[in-house]
Amino acid sequence: MRATPDQIDRWRGMTSEHQRLEFKEAKNQYDYGKLCEYCVALANEGGGQLLLGVADKPPRPVVGTNACSKPVGMAEKLFSDLGFRVDIEEVEHQDGRVVVFHIPSRPRGTAYHLNGKYLMRSGEALVPMSEDQLRRIFAEGEPDWLEEHSQNNRVPSR
Repeated sequence: MRATPDQIDRWRGMTSEHQRLEFKEAKNQYDYGKLCEYCVALANEGGGQLLLGVADKPPRPVVGTNACSKPVGMAEKLFSDLGFRVDIEEVEHQDGRVVVFHIPSRPRGTAYHLNGKYLMRSGEALVPMSEDQLRRIFAEGEPDWLEEHSQNNRVPSR
């Protein structure tokens, strides 16, 4: 997905951030550890976008950013450290440079972790996933009763 200045304005116009969209002002830099945490949490929530160069408080003006001056190198580093690909693009908005991180969803039945911490969003905070949330995710990979019968060439009894 190519982000455009118009798309950035549509994201900015949303009433609030949510599990799949995050804004960070990051005028000059952004902490790499926090970036990794947000990538993992957003992936665990189904994927989404993280935008640097946009204030996170409404009306969310574009403030521009000097962070992530080498998107290709950053994408390589994230892949090496996280084990999944994050696409990064620079968008020249009329009010300044915005860097958009396109974070994919985790695969079905798995959850991503960072140094043993399975992260998710809770409001505006990043928190460890609860045990019930992890169980629910890991159970996604198991066949349900109907799939199990069809995989074994059996018809469920009535």
